[in-house]
Amino acid sequence: MTKADIVNEISKSTGIEKLTVQKTVEAFMEGVKDSLAKDTNVYLRGFGSFIVKKRAKKTARNISKNTTIIIPEHFIPSFKPAKTFVGKVKVSVK
Repeated sequence: MTKADIVNEISKSTGIEKLTVQKTVEAFMEGVKDSLAKDTNVYLRGFGSFIVKKRAKKTARNISKNTTIIIPEHFIPSFKPAKTFVGKVKVSVK
């Protein structure tokens, strides 16, 4: 499902015009990105949490040059679904 599909679904189910729904969805995504960039997690009860995870410094290999490289400590965005979300997916997907 793409962003356009989500906009269409919301527009059909609520009767709100697509342009308004699209602006709302994009504003929501920007809000999540901005919060995570500021190291503030986003919690949506019954849906899940958008969180920032810390990755430790590690040693890796560049196999094309056969050299060792150091990957510094860094942060990545992550999504942790709520228990009800996981339960619904487990039952419906086969």
